[in-house]
Amino acid sequence: MHAARPATAHAAAAAASPSTVLAERLLNFTLFVTMLLSSIAFIEPSPHDVLMLVLLVACVAARVDFDRKLVPLLLLETAWLIGGLLSLIQVGDNAKDIQYAGTSFYLALAGLMFACLFCDGDLLRLTIMRRAYILAALIATAAGYIGFFHVVPGVGIFLDNGRVSATFKDPNVYGPFLIFPLLWLLLDLLSRGIKLRNVAVLLILLGGLFLSFSRGAWGHFAISTAVAIALLLAVTPDPHMRARTIVICLFVAVLGALLIIAALSIGPVHDLFVERAKAIQPYDVGPGGRFWQQQLAISTILQNPNGLGPFEFDRIFGLQQHNVYMQGFLVYGWLGGSAYLALVALTLVFGLATVSVGAPWQTYLIAAYAAFVGEAFEGLIVDTDHWRHFFLMLGLVWGLGAASINFRRAQAAAFVRARKPELATPPV
Repeated sequence: MHAARPATAHAAAAAASPSTVLAERLLNFTLFVTMLLSSIAFIEPSPHDVLMLVLLVACVAARVDFDRKLVPLLLLETAWLIGGLLSLIQVGDNAKDIQYAGTSFYLALAGLMFACLFCDGDLLRLTIMRRAYILAALIATAAGYIGFFHVVPGVGIFLDNGRVSATFKDPNVYGPFLIFPLLWLLLDLLSRGIKLRNVAVLLILLGGLFLSFSRGAWGHFAISTAVAIALLLAVTPDPHMRARTIVICLFVAVLGALLIIAALSIGPVHDLFVERAKAIQPYDVGPGGRFWQQQLAISTILQNPNGLGPFEFDRIFGLQQHNVYMQGFLVYGWLGGSAYLALVALTLVFGLATVSVGAPWQTYLIAAYAAFVGEAFEGLIVDTDHWRHFFLMLGLVWGLGAASINFRRAQAAAFVRARKPELATPPV
């Protein structure tokens, strides 16, 4: 994308041909529907997966550009996939393994596509994506409430051992899915003031996150919220704005605590919370436990430079290692594992380097970056390499980061031209 595009978006739209305008509208509509159905994940392939292919076609039709700042993302994803293909050779033509590799390819492409979609800082497109995602989160959360409180008979599909999985297969995926919209709503409250509608939606989603009883999701939310608030305070120049932000934070924290206390007065909620709140669960320790499996995973990684392939560690040792970085080396070999580690690390650095730019989409980037930081930490205890919202956040950090660099360069060029008008006119 060119740096000037965000500043000239309205002029470009006015000068666009009818076919270009139609392609852009179809792209935005497809993006909305794709994000709206992103929470329907208890079937394979999900409607979201099918629509992602339609979205790809819409991107091509609308001639979505590729910014060269996304080259590192492309190269690291390619290395990750090549490592997975090399590892796949040794497990034969098992259909399940091939499907796993295909899902990795599709998600890597999705991450790159989202980066391209948002690397021009199109605020309309960002707003469409935000609204659709929040609606998707509300749909999932409503299903979770219906299942947990047995509002309608026969809704056990929304539960997993008493925990809310909503429209997902696993509570440990449902919980993290809600964190991104929660951060959007929280940042909206902190930067634009309290609106009752936003407070209501935030509390509804916060209740859904709580009822997932996912310790990883709870920790993820705590880390991401702390990062988001710290970044917002750091980029806010006005001390009065900072003070107001702190006051609203305290208000939301008290409101959230009261909600949790009220929820704990319900018998089933209290019992499940006491069970899940323990730092160490029985399946974490001892022979065959999570930590035991991770020790086995380390020795297995060192002995298998080309990895084992999908599902092989589980088949050999009887349990997953529950660590996405170990998963990277076990499934994708040393090449793929190193590429995945580098991808996460470089995304964290790239996002931190661009999040301070005062672009119109800054709060979107703060939310995406904070959510990505939390998910990077949660990857230490959960396999997140096939979470769809992980690749959305990955793409947003890279896309909006590239847009912020272009915005900063455009500002610098405009400042130079204002100071030295003669530089704007090339010599004859």
